[in-house]
Amino acid sequence: MPSVVLPYKNRVLASFTGLDIQRLAAHLVPTIFKSKRSLHEPGEQIETVYFLEDAVASVVITVKNGSTVEVGLIGRDGVIGLPAVMGSGHAVNRTFIQLPGRGFSMKAKILREQIELSSKLRSSLYLAIEGYLVQTAQTAACNRIHELEERLARWLMMCSDRVQSDDIPITHEFLAMMLGTRRSSVTIAAGILHKAGLITYSRGSVTIQNHKGLGEAACECYQSVYEEYVRLGLL
Repeated sequence: MPSVVLPYKNRVLASFTGLDIQRLAAHLVPTIFKSKRSLHEPGEQIETVYFLEDAVASVVITVKNGSTVEVGLIGRDGVIGLPAVMGSGHAVNRTFIQLPGRGFSMKAKILREQIELSSKLRSSLYLAIEGYLVQTAQTAACNRIHELEERLARWLMMCSDRVQSDDIPITHEFLAMMLGTRRSSVTIAAGILHKAGLITYSRGSVTIQNHKGLGEAACECYQSVYEEYVRLGLL
């Protein structure tokens, strides 16, 4: 069997070698992910898992009054749908595409079969889970104790890391949903970052003008999670 040399951008796929990636490659379906596409809804059986390349998905919780807040962000650093292969098989929260792009889909059943054949596959997926748990724990603390402009800077930097670009196609309305606040509050926070020369924004788009400066403006949560993801080989 010829070796697979596809240059995967997804860090989990890129960590697979030899027979592991050869077996998986036959089942990876190239997929275009459009903004707002729902991948998993709460309570549903997860039939498909996703490996994003330059798209980014948000994991959100919606409470009874309709308010929504993001609890996780997944792009090229992870796998979407891991409860299907390492848990109950049911989605707990809603996951949808926040930033459009490309990636791969695969039947969860196939991935379950493959990880039974390879300890290396299991180890790589465990690292993805570890990274995601670190991120969600830090996000919970961040939402409680840090100022909105710091959280906004953190969110923009996290997206930039995952799409490998300083251009983030996002509206203030969606930012408000992700950060669990009002749109007017996001406008004020974005204005603070803009006046500092860190970002510019227009309708439906934010551009990072000073990457290093925005990273410094972000709360400590950004650097903590970033360093852990780098240590795990996910960024």
